[in-house]
Amino acid sequence: QVQLVESGGGLVQAGGSLRLSCAASGRTFGRYAMGWFRQAPGKEREFVAATNWNGRSVYYSDSVKGRFTISRDNAKNTLYLQMNSLKPEDTAVYYCASTTTGIASHSEVEYDYWGQGTQVTVSS
Repeated sequence: QVQLVESGGGLVQAGGSLRLSCAASGRTFGRYAMGWFRQAPGKEREFVAATNWNGRSVYYSDSVKGRFTISRDNAKNTLYLQMNSLKPEDTAVYYCASTTTGIASHSEVEYDYWGQGTQVTVSS
């Protein structure tokens, strides 16, 4: 049974930082690409960032590029999202997800396992 458990969300003022973590279990973490998505109230879930199986290839949405950093520690089976210079429009539930391959993707259809999400709220 694959499990992805996010943590690190919370309330922060605009301009602040948070680091999200996603602890994975149930399959060989280091074989699969991972991603972060988010869903704001009343909006569809959107891609935030992705990393391939070894962390050497990373991709970001235009809205977070330069502010967020995705990384992974395969020895700890953990995915991270460092979020800096947060804006109110970053407020959302953030989900980590695991793909079916080692290749990073921005497309939800490539992801077969999802966490339960962690709330990030940025106040102005």
